[in-house]
Amino acid sequence: MSEIILINVSGQDQPGLTSSLMGILAEYNVGILDIGQAMIHDTLSLGILIEVPEEANVSPVLKDVLFHLHEKGMQVRFTPVSAEDYSAWVAGAGRARYIITLLGRRITAEQIARIASVISAQGQNIEDVIRLSGRRPLHKADERSRACIELTVRGQPVDLDTMKRDFLEISGQLGIDISFQEDNVYRRNRRLVAFDMDSTLIQQEVIDEMAKAAGVGDQVSAVTAAAMRGEIDFKESLRQRVACLEGLPESTLRSVADRLTLTEGAERLVRTLKSFGYRTAIISGGFTYFGRMLQERLAIDYVFANELEIENGLLTGRVTGPIVDGPRKAELLREIAQREQIRLEQVIAIGDGANDLPMLRLAGLGIAFHAKPVVRESARQSISTLGLDATLYLMGIKDTETPA
Repeated sequence: MSEIILINVSGQDQPGLTSSLMGILAEYNVGILDIGQAMIHDTLSLGILIEVPEEANVSPVLKDVLFHLHEKGMQVRFTPVSAEDYSAWVAGAGRARYIITLLGRRITAEQIARIASVISAQGQNIEDVIRLSGRRPLHKADERSRACIELTVRGQPVDLDTMKRDFLEISGQLGIDISFQEDNVYRRNRRLVAFDMDSTLIQQEVIDEMAKAAGVGDQVSAVTAAAMRGEIDFKESLRQRVACLEGLPESTLRSVADRLTLTEGAERLVRTLKSFGYRTAIISGGFTYFGRMLQERLAIDYVFANELEIENGLLTGRVTGPIVDGPRKAELLREIAQREQIRLEQVIAIGDGANDLPMLRLAGLGIAFHAKPVVRESARQSISTLGLDATLYLMGIKDTETPA
């Protein structure tokens, strides 16, 4: 009867180690049931689950491996695995698998401890841990630093709502974002990313900037804030705010546009998405004038927003055509996906306001970005500690895989 042995190897990494070790195992016709390797600070941790065939004696196999690794200055541990334990391990492969992503300016032991405690309480087990962010120089953490690790966990959570609530509590207390996603075929097969514009792709709320130029800044800002919190119907709030802009010269739009600033990470995110062949869209409750300028600057594929009515070089205080509110955003997202012939599971939507929730819920990956509490609590995923390019981490993309 064949024997199953788990070999754990650790020590300073050396070129050719895997080749020479496998060469020894090959001499005995050993089968490889599983293998995994991790590197931390040039220190290797290698695990190999082997099956020694019945015709081979396990003792010479382990003796040769032990001698070889001793010569290399490596530590090794052999653990016999019973057929029953192996069968139970194989059966576990059918359990649900999820990805938990930790994002912040820095990752601490306390954050991981709290999150791991929640995972354990939900009856799940951590199978793998990898770092997605680049190597951080010592003592160089600042307000632009990025840190991210990804946990692969196995098992269905006991209570998903409680788990999300616990993660939100940890996020608020320890300054970290925690994403929880099912690990399915669509996670690394997204094809379209749709952005809200104001306070998402750019830092400002454009209508507030226009209102300042018109001398009605405080009045309009109050309505904008209430609308983003979901306290006022978006269509009505837009009509009220645009009415305050009646008589504003069209030339003011350009001066407002020149003052707009992109959100941290926006250019890097869009550049990376384009290099990977993703399609991009702006779906905004703002205005097409500014959306088209961003489209030209960032090479965005689609722009949908509200059209300001202008007569004789002055704003009339009205918009033309259908207002792009929450339901319309979701409708437009669906139309773009159909045009691109992709499934909604392959779509990412990012926004900050209550009017973004319909499209965030419709998309395969909906992200509340630096959003109001009501939006963050309602969305499935949120980013509040990092820039827009942290979206790449939720897609499972490492810093080393992105263009410079």
